[in-house]
Amino acid sequence: MTILDRLLGHDAWTTRQLLFRCRELTDEKLDQVFDIGGRSLRDTFVHMIECAEIHMDRMMGRPERVLAETYTIDGWLRRHMLVSQELAELATRVEREGRADEMWVGGSGNRHSFGAGITHLLTHSMHHRAQALYLMDKLGLKNVIEGDALGWEYVARGWGWEDSGSSGLTVAD
Repeated sequence: MTILDRLLGHDAWTTRQLLFRCRELTDEKLDQVFDIGGRSLRDTFVHMIECAEIHMDRMMGRPERVLAETYTIDGWLRRHMLVSQELAELATRVEREGRADEMWVGGSGNRHSFGAGITHLLTHSMHHRAQALYLMDKLGLKNVIEGDALGWEYVARGWGWEDSGSSGLTVAD
């Protein structure tokens, strides 16, 4: 497994685990606004998924999809799964073909490299997952995964440390 495979796997799996945990929350809690970017948990996940979808459409050179969704957790999971698969396929192909410096055109008309676009999607997702973790804590969810790559490898791949470190759960758990 390459580092790229790990980054893509960690990104998709970790976001999916957080979305599964959102099923425990009421719509009222999902929409509760906090002092972090003026966003609710729902707004955070919608932003993450829509950003990935739009960027993937642009990188693939196809018309941007219509983002009309009722924003249910199952809808998020479905959309996240599809865009994660698209990202993994594109990133793997770009890496294999040595096209990381090849350019694509963004929404503002600016040109970006595929390498930067793929990296942006992974770091953008990580940034907003950190916000989501903060919001989930504020909403009272317990035993939420920390979301780090060591925890992902421990849980998702069955690896870990003899001392049970990096279990994928937060330190307080």
